[in-house]
Amino acid sequence: MNIIICAGIHEPELTKSFIANCFNTWREQRKSVSASNILVFPGEGILALSKFHILEFLGDRLQGKLESPVIFISFSAGVVGAIGAAIDWQLLGGQVQAFIAVDGWGVPLWANFPIHRLSHDYFTHWSSSLLGSGHNNFYAHPPVDHLSLWHSPQVVQGYWVDPSTDLNSSQISLNAAQFLYLLLQSYEEKQS
Repeated sequence: MNIIICAGIHEPELTKSFIANCFNTWREQRKSVSASNILVFPGEGILALSKFHILEFLGDRLQGKLESPVIFISFSAGVVGAIGAAIDWQLLGGQVQAFIAVDGWGVPLWANFPIHRLSHDYFTHWSSSLLGSGHNNFYAHPPVDHLSLWHSPQVVQGYWVDPSTDLNSSQISLNAAQFLYLLLQSYEEKQS
């Protein structure tokens, strides 16, 4: 399983913090995810919006191995380029296991693979779901600022919700890093 990280338009240190805070524990507990399985798209600024550059990066790093399952994790403006690249990767015959949008507010997300959203507050969660969400999403409660969800997911408390079930019975309290860990773990188990 390869994890493709597509950041937004912000300082690269925030993405390094996201990876350290989410994946160090994952790597310690799961031998199947190593540093080589986490591919960080290096494009900064406006390149975060370019599905073509992300797709080219993915092809170069995976050396055309379309059968290798990938999970996209994207943030903010990076969601725009990442969803286009994920759809195109699948059209080329690639296997997209899931797409995870972290605060991709205003970005329509519909595809033939599972989609999950993480939002920095309930309003963003609710309004983004109008543009496609899928099952198993997360929103911060209490609300946090936009960048906190990316650079410090381990301290962002909130709820795991599944909109396909009754909202009152489907909320689970946890932090954003735990949500991502459990979500990725479920995809790893499906692959085994």
